[in-house]
Amino acid sequence: MTHLDQSVPGTQTWKLTLAYDGTEFRGWQVQPRESTIQGELQQALGRITGEAPLPQGSGRTDAGVHALGQVASFALQAPIPPENLLRALNRTLPPSIRILEACTVPDSFHARHSAVAKTYEYRVFREKICPPFLARYVHACPWPMDVEALQTSASLFEGEHDFLSFAATDPDLATRTHELDEDAEIEMEDLVTPENRPIGAVRTIHSSKWEKGSNESGGLLIYRVCGNGFLHHMVRNLVGTMLDVGRGHLPLSEIPSILAASSRSAAGPTAPAQGLFLHSVEYPELEDLPPES
Repeated sequence: MTHLDQSVPGTQTWKLTLAYDGTEFRGWQVQPRESTIQGELQQALGRITGEAPLPQGSGRTDAGVHALGQVASFALQAPIPPENLLRALNRTLPPSIRILEACTVPDSFHARHSAVAKTYEYRVFREKICPPFLARYVHACPWPMDVEALQTSASLFEGEHDFLSFAATDPDLATRTHELDEDAEIEMEDLVTPENRPIGAVRTIHSSKWEKGSNESGGLLIYRVCGNGFLHHMVRNLVGTMLDVGRGHLPLSEIPSILAASSRSAAGPTAPAQGLFLHSVEYPELEDLPPES
């Protein structure tokens, strides 16, 4: 199998939109001897086309995190119709990964670099007993919750802020990335240690709010946040902090101080992975993409 990139003459750039249940995977990005979404997709493309492009995602999702609308891009030489590639991938991939759309795009398109906004949602189940068919997809929080305080705290994150207090501190992450395939694209903003401030911790949050879910029991709360980018674990750290506010463990008035502290230790706990979904990714119209270099 051959490895191609979007700069090789004679290749066509592809855009896939996919959904997946992240429970059984070690996240998006390829890791040695681990099952990942990116790895499964690369292997499926190899079996179908004989080529082995490493699909670049709009962003990395961690182990156990799900996606409703992840986007990936890669280059292929094989002249395969989009509907055929979509059908072949869904026959080859495990049932927990589904391709929703496949299309060819201009060579200047890149799933991550071309994105202008992402939306995540986090699902919280509030009743005493969480049904087993929901447990893989929610954070079970049966304790009393001040929903109004949750909503107010969410609104405080809207606008442009330095979100370093809500970025993961993971001293092992830099070591793990050295073990990845040499073609893997490392997002340096994810490499956050106590001594290493991430490049560009400032993000703009366009909307941040909680709403009631539509499940039969009515016990579901969904946090939905849209922004121009997110740091590693940022959404889960925001949720963990807001849940502390809702439970009365953290005063609402502390949120501005936590933002200003630029320290992970100032914020609340990291919410579990299984409640988080990458909801959707926004791009400019294809005709508005920069010209090919």
